[in-house]
Amino acid sequence: MKQSAADTPVSRWAGATGRSVLGSGVFLVAFGTNVSTPFLITYKERLSLGDSATMAIFTVYVLGIVAILPVAGQLSDRFGRRMVAVPFVVLSAISSIVMILGRDSFGLLLFGRFLLGLVSGAVLSIGAAWMQELFGRGLEQRSAVLTTVLTYAGFGAGPLVSALILELDAWPLVLPYALHAGTTMAIIPFLLKVPQSSERSREPFRPNFGVPPEGRPLFKRIIAPAAIWVFAFPSTSFALFPVLVSDAIGASTVLVAAIAAALTAWSGLSSRPLLPRLGPTRTLHVGMVSGTSGYVLGAIAFETGAWGLVLFAAVLLGAASGLITSASLALLAGVADEASRGTINGTFYLLAYPGMVMPIVLTTLARFIEQTPALIAVTVLAALATLKLIREPSLPTA
Repeated sequence: MKQSAADTPVSRWAGATGRSVLGSGVFLVAFGTNVSTPFLITYKERLSLGDSATMAIFTVYVLGIVAILPVAGQLSDRFGRRMVAVPFVVLSAISSIVMILGRDSFGLLLFGRFLLGLVSGAVLSIGAAWMQELFGRGLEQRSAVLTTVLTYAGFGAGPLVSALILELDAWPLVLPYALHAGTTMAIIPFLLKVPQSSERSREPFRPNFGVPPEGRPLFKRIIAPAAIWVFAFPSTSFALFPVLVSDAIGASTVLVAAIAAALTAWSGLSSRPLLPRLGPTRTLHVGMVSGTSGYVLGAIAFETGAWGLVLFAAVLLGAASGLITSASLALLAGVADEASRGTINGTFYLLAYPGMVMPIVLTTLARFIEQTPALIAVTVLAALATLKLIREPSLPTA
């Protein structure tokens, strides 16, 4: 019997199978990014680091992100998603090996995190564009939600696996990274089978944000002001708040840090039910309000020593990140053309990832005005940004 086109291997890889494999790659890259998060306190004690040096291990990967994002999306538009993304997935595994080798070296830890920045910036931005191609036109919201859910699921799984292995005392600074490296390499042969759009950018290779003229008002007035908070909100929950309240924690500080990180990441999954119901505009508003509220709880937790509030803050801050990400990707998908989809997604993440330095900003600011006023200052700034976006009269209602 003749095989129909819909049943061919190529079409299966272009459909649910391809989306599942690509989604697994995105998940594993996100997983690897946060394997080290619960160990920040461990590294701090093991290497006798101060607060700012400890935060540097977490935030240095922003340098890698900023280095790769201006070119990753544009390269994938020109040469194809697969050719650019797959080598960076391999680098994700290599980065974990560097983290193993660097467990007693501050310099190697910084280098490993820098490599993870390169990986995250490339794979998460290209992966979002690749997933949109696999879904096709008209399904931008579904694509944005799936990519966001898988990213934040990976972000949350990494810390929990690390904490579990630490509690079992099973080579905690080795085994979680080795597990990530092994599973990541195992998926490479399958990623090589996932198809991609045949349409390529023919524009000269030069600095390019990929935003079409009709999308520039949206980008300047809505996406850019919101993007910085995508990671400014959760980075404080992942890295800063557990460290600030560690002296008040009676239980295992690493376990609490892992739970906070997992709650932060998995709360980002709230975009799955909310985005289809509220639409991108209102979802963006809810995300900003949620993040600002999380900052309020975090400041109260530090000031009062009620460390349990950090876990409630984690839920709000993680939800904020997921909601803002999915809403922004959905809005951008509506104005992007096929030849610049990778570039415009890369531009969004280029604006978002510098927010990861918020923990260092706050610890540095605290040297001059103390920690509580610093937390209050950034909370007020977030509240003003929220009001600005809510009052924006030209915010799309798509």
